[in-house]
Amino acid sequence: MKTQAAILALAVVSLSTAATAAPRAALTEAAARAIVAPLYDALNEPSKKDVPALLAKATNPDYRSCSTNDECLNREQLAGAFKYFGGVIPDLRWSIKELWVSGDHIVVRGEATGTPVQPLFGAKPTGKSFRTISIDMFTVRDGKLATAYHVENWTAAMQQIGQ
Repeated sequence: MKTQAAILALAVVSLSTAATAAPRAALTEAAARAIVAPLYDALNEPSKKDVPALLAKATNPDYRSCSTNDECLNREQLAGAFKYFGGVIPDLRWSIKELWVSGDHIVVRGEATGTPVQPLFGAKPTGKSFRTISIDMFTVRDGKLATAYHVENWTAAMQQIGQ
């Protein structure tokens, strides 16, 4: 009898705690834009920016950016990649065309533009520019980005620059 009473008391405490816990606020489009803004700022002419600081504003310390299901960069590696692309494409611009929110996920349809001045994926610069699509799928944790899975159409970019 004492065991049943203890179980019932525990259940009541658990239910009352769950009922009084503050519900997690839904992620709004405006909040999502504010979360991803520093990351996209870092992608715009990154050779002129403090990319590590911008990524620190947008991402958790254990952030992972994945270009395949298995190949991911940590935040430091990503900052290096952004700086590298900024050297190859000094006028790199990355814009948000559309943004969707679902629970703790943000999906961005973006567009990258620029004119490479150094070899890009082995292709020599031609003076021509590219404009291509990107899709970024982010997970948010504690108000910052936790993970990203992304694809860019670099094949189309390479065709546009004449390679």
